[in-house]
Formats: sequence, structure tokens, C-alpha cells
Amino acid sequence: MEHHPLLFQCLLFIFLMYYSTYFTSTHAVEIPRLSPIPRWDTSLHHPATSDAKTYADNIQTFYYEQVLDHFNYRPESYKTFLQRYLINFKYWGGANSSSPIFAYLGAEEPIDNSPEGIAFLTDNAASFNALLVYIEHRYYGKSVPFGSREEALQNASTIGYFNSAQALADYASVLIHIKKTLHAPNSPVIVIGGSYGGMLASWFRLKYPHITIGALASSAPILYFDDITPQDGYFYVVSRSFREVSETCYQTILKSWSEIDRTASQPSGKTLLSQRFNTCRPLNESLELKEYLESMYASAAQYNDPARNPVSVICGGIDRGSFGSDVLSKIYAGVVALRGNTTCKVNAPTIVSETTLGWRWQTCSEMVIPIGIGNNSMFQPQPFSFKSFANGCKKLYGVSPRPHWVTTYYGGHNIKLILQKFGSNIIFYNGLRDPYSSGG
Repeated sequence: MEHHPLLFQCLLFIFLMYYSTYFTSTHAVEIPRLSPIPRWDTSLHHPATSDAKTYADNIQTFYYEQVLDHFNYRPESYKTFLQRYLINFKYWGGANSSSPIFAYLGAEEPIDNSPEGIAFLTDNAASFNALLVYIEHRYYGKSVPFGSREEALQNASTIGYFNSAQALADYASVLIHIKKTLHAPNSPVIVIGGSYGGMLASWFRLKYPHITIGALASSAPILYFDDITPQDGYFYVVSRSFREVSETCYQTILKSWSEIDRTASQPSGKTLLSQRFNTCRPLNESLELKEYLESMYASAAQYNDPARNPVSVICGGIDRGSFGSDVLSKIYAGVVALRGNTTCKVNAPTIVSETTLGWRWQTCSEMVIPIGIGNNSMFQPQPFSFKSFANGCKKLYGVSPRPHWVTTYYGGHNIKLILQKFGSNIIFYNGLRDPYSSGG
């Protein structure tokens, strides 16, 4: 899907016109196998075309003394931490003009690169004389309670404050503070986010409609809970992306899983697979290789940058078969095509990022997204098992996930109907194809 900036501007104009009428009438404003990390939504981004210093010169960094717990009255609830937010004043028309505030709700990573990377805000800010605000999600970046990330993630008593409900209350507090500090009570707020951040934007509009007049939720899989969306939707869309590029590539990948299992079952089979795929360390089991390939294919489709087009790159390597005509040699050729001339290709040591650590906790505690693999994809079938998922989370954190918490808290099991009836002024936009989106 192509970008449509004029459409966005029209939709935002409708938001602001509605707000103007509304305001001037009668109202006043004051290690289990986890689901794929949603990460960034490419429909909100484009590669940086300006000098990074230009962005830095326009950005001011602020810290808000945020309360640890918005919902309880225990003594520790009143502890505070510094929450970071960034503001770009360049385009703002000022408080007296009632110019809008575009608030980007930070998701599962630091906020540092958001001003430069979130093109949608800067592309539209000048047209609306908008103030641009970027708020960091608690427990990420520099917005970490308890003094350090090690302390914050230490045990259930400290990590328990790490959830979306607390994060939304954080955003509400920061936005109220900004409007008060800037003497801008009449400046309407539109919240914006992509993927998990888009989920936050849509939920923020539902939970705090007195603070925001609208939300742009880009590639936000809010319906991927409690089987509202079919479990196998994600991997079906990934498979469709490959099939549209090349049917022979799709069929080769489909055949490869049984071939990996067959080879692994032979004497010295794991050694043969380790040599064939140039692994960084010997394979202990074939599952290591299959999970690596599964992740590679899914990531290629999910972050299918048009400039690089990794799905086409992988399929080009598989179809050319530069290392042989057998299935495993073709699959390896696809790996090489994507990864290039690295020393080794599979199971390299990785640095566990704060995004990985944070999202692992969030999926274990509340974001139980039942993504399984059905029979209509190029992957081996693997239905989602909540029991297995819960056992893995229990081993990691000593707590069990709450599978229905999100839909219950944000609108009940009829969340689709709730959004239709009460979620006015929420725009769900898939942008460039993002298979993690509920709409594909």
C-alpha cells in the first residue's frame, strides 16, 4: 500500500474541526517461544534524508517526575522516577493559536531515534502548526524506575509496575503537564503510534477521551487477542508474501522442514546440518536451525523494506540454487543471499537488548497474543498452546500470564464492537504491508 499524506491531512483536519466545534459549544478540556516483537511500523517511517544535527537542534529533552503506581495507595505506590519526553517546537503555532499537539507514544524501545525516524509527524507538522511530543515508555530507555534496569527487572515486586495500563496513565500525566506548563488548554491532542505503540494509541483514546480527540493506530494488532483474529493469521500473511514473490521459493521452503528433520534423524545428521548451514556453533537439535529460519522468513516479511526487499532477496537466492539443486542447499543459498559473506550464518551469539527483555516480560504478563502456525502456510504446523506458553513464563518470572486481561481491561471480549461504538476518531492504518498487523 502506498503512502497517502493528503488523506492523512484530511483525516487530521476532520479531527481538529470536530474538536473546534466541540470545544466552543459546551465542553472544556483540562524464555518461552514468544510472539513476534512488533517493533517499528514502517508506514510511519522513512530513511533519514536530513542531517542528524538538524533534528538534534530542533529537539529539547525534558524529564517528568512520574509516580510509580497510578492505581494503588500502598506506601511504595508514591515512589517516583524520571520519565523522559522530547519536544520539537519548530512548527508549533503557539498556545494562543490553539495549535494541535501530535503526541507519539513510545513503545518497546528507547525514544532517542523517534524524532528523526517517525516521518509522519514531521511531514504533517508544518501544515497544522503542530507541537511534536515524543514520550518514552516506562522501563525503556532512560525512563526506568528503581534507579537502574537491573533493579527494575529484578523480581516481581519491581517489575510488576511494568504494564500498558501504567504506561497509558504515564502518558496522560505527561500530556496534562505539558498543556499546563505551556498554557495551552485549548490545544487539541492527537496520539500516534505504530504496532504496539498503535495499540497504546487506540487504548489511550478509549481510556482517556477527555485528553485526546483522536488516535492514529498504525499496524496495531489490537484484535490479535482471545482468538478474535485467527491464530495462524500472522504466519499465513508471511507465507503469502513469499508466495507472491515466487511459487517455487514458497514450495522449497515448505518442503525444507521435513528434510531438516529427516537429515537430523540420521547418524551424524546434526553435524551434517551444522556444516551445510555454516552454523556458528554445532547444532544441539534441529529445532535451533528451524527456529532460526522461521525467524528469518518472518522478519523479512514483517520488515519488508521496499528499498532492499528482503523477501525477494531470499527467494532469489533459493531459486538460483548457487550451492546445489537439493532442498537444503537452496535454503542455504537463501540464507547467504540475505546475510552476505559473514563468517558463520546460524546461531551466532547475540546481545539481548532491552527491547527483547522488556517485550518478553510484557508478553508473559499481559500481551498474550495467541499466534500459532496452521496448515495453510509454508511453515510446519504448530498450534498455540497457552499451557506451554504459561509454563515457560512461570519458569522465567515465577508468574503466570493473564490471557484475557487486555481485552477485559480495554473493552471486554466485544472489543471490536466497543471500538465501533465508542472508539470514534481512531484511525487504523496498515500502511506498508506489515504481517503483524491484524489486517495484514
